[in-house]
Amino acid sequence: MRINIIAVGRSAKSDETALVDRYFSRLSWQCKMIEVEEKRPLPPLQLMEKEAGLLLAAVPKNSVMVAMDGRGNMLSSEKLATKFEQWQQTGHSIISFLIGGADGLHKNVLGRADYTLSLGTMTWPHLLVRAMLAEQIYRASTILSGHPYHRS
Repeated sequence: MRINIIAVGRSAKSDETALVDRYFSRLSWQCKMIEVEEKRPLPPLQLMEKEAGLLLAAVPKNSVMVAMDGRGNMLSSEKLATKFEQWQQTGHSIISFLIGGADGLHKNVLGRADYTLSLGTMTWPHLLVRAMLAEQIYRASTILSGHPYHRS
């Protein structure tokens, strides 16, 4: 399985970036962080539309596209693992998670997503969303590999 986190914005070296790298290094799945950025100062809706184009262009062909959005589906870690298993069983080997900019994801991304996932309704800093998502991807892989899950 190949996992991409495609996110708006560039991350400098930070504790959150180190945490993402730590989870990625522990995974048997191939994981990659892809960052896109629109540098021009644009009005919010126009900026979101430009970011949407950059995000969608970065999604590999034949990838399951998962939009990260506060209005999306909230899953337990076990249910997320089940979702990964379902994607694998239906022949999908590439999963791409898309994280929008400060104003969220444009309707073009939300409309094309195969699935919309939420980490909750609270507002989270974008670097922290990356780290939390990386941790949940790692957790899903350990659940699927049969590693004892302390919540079962």
